[in-house]
Amino acid sequence: YCMNSWCFDFENGNPNLCYRYAPNTIKISNSLFANNFNRLAGINFDKTVGLSVSRVPNKALSLPKSNTCICVRDRPTGSFVLSRTLRCVAGMLLMGFMLRNIPVIKEGVYIDFKWSASLRNIALAVILARAGLGLDPTALRKLKSVCLRVASGPCILEACTTAVISHFLMDLPWVWGFILGFVLSAVSPAVVVPSMLLLQKDGYGVEQGIPTLLMAAGSFDDVLAITGFTTCLGMAFATGSTWFNLLRGVLEVAGGTVLGLVLGFLIQYFPSVDQKHLVIKRSFLVLGLSVFAVFGSGVAGFPGSGGLCTLVLAFLAGLGWGSEKAHVEEVVGWAWDIFQPLLFGLIGAEIRVLELDGLTVGLGIATLLIALLVRILFTFVCVLCAGFNMREKVFISLAWMPKATVQAAIGSTALDMARTKGDVQLQKYSMDVLTVAVLAILITAPIGALLIGLAGPLLLQKPKNSACGEQLKLNLSAFLS
Repeated sequence: YCMNSWCFDFENGNPNLCYRYAPNTIKISNSLFANNFNRLAGINFDKTVGLSVSRVPNKALSLPKSNTCICVRDRPTGSFVLSRTLRCVAGMLLMGFMLRNIPVIKEGVYIDFKWSASLRNIALAVILARAGLGLDPTALRKLKSVCLRVASGPCILEACTTAVISHFLMDLPWVWGFILGFVLSAVSPAVVVPSMLLLQKDGYGVEQGIPTLLMAAGSFDDVLAITGFTTCLGMAFATGSTWFNLLRGVLEVAGGTVLGLVLGFLIQYFPSVDQKHLVIKRSFLVLGLSVFAVFGSGVAGFPGSGGLCTLVLAFLAGLGWGSEKAHVEEVVGWAWDIFQPLLFGLIGAEIRVLELDGLTVGLGIATLLIALLVRILFTFVCVLCAGFNMREKVFISLAWMPKATVQAAIGSTALDMARTKGDVQLQKYSMDVLTVAVLAILITAPIGALLIGLAGPLLLQKPKNSACGEQLKLNLSAFLS
């Protein structure tokens, strides 16, 4: 393994990437993949953190004329499950927070909200594609009923609990209470999926289907939360009839599923197996169609369907590829290494300390903790008759806590709409929603990753079959074949 040291060197307003070797460091570079993305987007990441902005418009990122250096280091601590996920999430949130709130840095950095939202949506598409490829069809068939219960029950109950508490504690109107509730009720695939993939790689809970259950249920949980959020948001801003807003949720689920089935079936057979560089072509198709689904659903006015479409198409494609999908999963994992720092760094940059109200923060934390407790307890109830032992039930309940991705993606949507409308009161309500969403990210993302990493090896069983969960050893020739 290695220790990477990255520097952002801003000189005379021009961003330059400086990569330095730390002592006893061995550079590991996926040059082919990184260079292709660098040509396409002007963004070049290696294993942990690194950024070279060469084709981003000047208005998107304004940099100081004086020399500034921000250094982020990553020192892996071994094979313990929590190390990488927890370290990355906390470190990236911290760096984004520093960019926004430290005076010396804040004065020289400007982040355009459109670029920020777009990059977060790309990261969401990548992690959902990775989750779809990682689903185990056998375990999914076995756990389909409990998957539905875990996906819908805790989400709806937490949203209702948050709405009631925020109405009486924070004086939010009922519709805004439900907006906040559905923002908070979504579990974070950016935290849960990487953690589950690490546990799955080591064999923890694989025979019981726990990683597949949580990854699949998490994606449907997000779709339900986004659907509820968009429905309530339409009511709050009076866009469209109430019946249409209620019907739109059903249309989003149906439309996302159908489109995902069509696209997934298509890329099962295209490109054909006799073509060269098959893995690279399949990987770019999965990633490209996933990004298209997320952005296209937003343009079409059905933002909740994009995530479900991505999950379905990736799952169906992987089902058709069989064992060969492991190589595609590895490439999609490289893409996640690129966009993960962007996602959490931009989430951290949404936090503006000077704009936070002390009373709102206190009441928001109280609302969040009460709703979170209700969610954990009800998740435990949902898996009582699912055939898991007590330790596995406790783990599933704790793993259902982290919040980050969806909160970052939709937390500021209401504020953007309120600013466009110019209503001061609506801006206050939407700022309260954003504040609590950011608090949820700060509190639950690191703690949730920590709990999953600690509890996984302690509470889950390793497979009796030693071959199960064994990590595939992939070489470069496999990806270029």
